[in-house]
Amino acid sequence: MTVTTDLVATWRRPRAVLRQHLARGRSEAFAFTFLLVFLILAFIAQWPVAAREAYLAGEPTALPRILPRAYAVLATIPLWYGLAALGHLVARAFGGQGSWYAARLALFWALATVGPLMLLYGLVGGMIGPGPALTLVTLALGAAFLWLWATLLHEAERG
Repeated sequence: MTVTTDLVATWRRPRAVLRQHLARGRSEAFAFTFLLVFLILAFIAQWPVAAREAYLAGEPTALPRILPRAYAVLATIPLWYGLAALGHLVARAFGGQGSWYAARLALFWALATVGPLMLLYGLVGGMIGPGPALTLVTLALGAAFLWLWATLLHEAERG
């Protein structure tokens, strides 16, 4: 299946999609690709917000605000690896039988799956700005990520 098809299918049957990915065999490049998909979408989601901030500040372009955001997104890579390791350790404490790779894949796939919601977050933040709409999108994004990650991690730790 293609990534876009898998992204849509994950919302209906997340466990089955993760099993398909795990059945491909261990490939760190494959797992890292999912993290990169999320990071690219998260970076693109920052553009409307940067453009809004530049406009409100009276700046002629948003480019000086975009470059630091790119570095910030890249700087989160170790954080995601650490969070995957922490998730695996917590699951192991509760009897999980999965591998470190499966835990990474579960987290990275959960992140990639909520990537399109990050784009919505960016649009709302850029077009509407702070307020109830952005708060609602933020809560929906957070809840969707936590639900997906918990579901996928549970499947990955089944062993």
